[in-house]
Amino acid sequence: MTFSVAIVTGGNKGIGLGIVKILLKNNYKVVTCGRSDFKDINLFKNLEFIKGDAKDFQTHQKLVDHAIKSFGKLDLYVNNVGISEWKPIDKIDNDFLDKIFKTNIYSVFWGIKAASKLLSNKGSIINISSIAGKRGSKNNSVYVASKFAMNGITQSLAKELGSKNIRVNAICPVLIQTDGLMQALSEESFPGYKNVNSFFEDFIKNQTALNRLPTVNEVAQMVLFLASDSASAITGQCINVDCGVFPQ
Repeated sequence: MTFSVAIVTGGNKGIGLGIVKILLKNNYKVVTCGRSDFKDINLFKNLEFIKGDAKDFQTHQKLVDHAIKSFGKLDLYVNNVGISEWKPIDKIDNDFLDKIFKTNIYSVFWGIKAASKLLSNKGSIINISSIAGKRGSKNNSVYVASKFAMNGITQSLAKELGSKNIRVNAICPVLIQTDGLMQALSEESFPGYKNVNSFFEDFIKNQTALNRLPTVNEVAQMVLFLASDSASAITGQCINVDCGVFPQ
């Protein structure tokens, strides 16, 4: 039986781990990375882990080299690493800008630069963006700017890499309740930090069409679809997974 090979950055927790699990269940061999250890990696077959920081180009190069050495090819690169943090304009400084943009944007450039040289024919790159890449929100200008940038990168590089038969797409979820998001929502700069549960209830009631929020698994299933031959005509798209929060 043939298999596919994927790299998923930040695949040891949150959305990244959900993506890794779906890919492994669907005949992928996966290489992932993270700054912290992957404690449960021995529970997974056909999964390999490299400790590293996705803000650094060398981490992405190591991932690509490892995939080629271990599995002989590379079919899919998922730029999943990202952080979310609210901060009003009067508290934004160079350190904060560097933290958000180097994590959310530098990592995408470096991942695509490393992967595009060795992706197989009909290879796919998928960037995990956000609904914040399509509309602004209070105290969230830096994160929003980084995700608008990610969507722009997706559109531009779809045009640039199309001649190599590489497709580039982005997925734009809304408020996936991972540990990282819940930590960000608990900070004072987030407008609803005093009662996060109430914020979610109001958001679901007033913003969603389906009266619920999407799950990690639903984001992962979209990755699987976009990487498949069924999506062979789809590139340069930033697709919402948002239960109808922002119909387009």
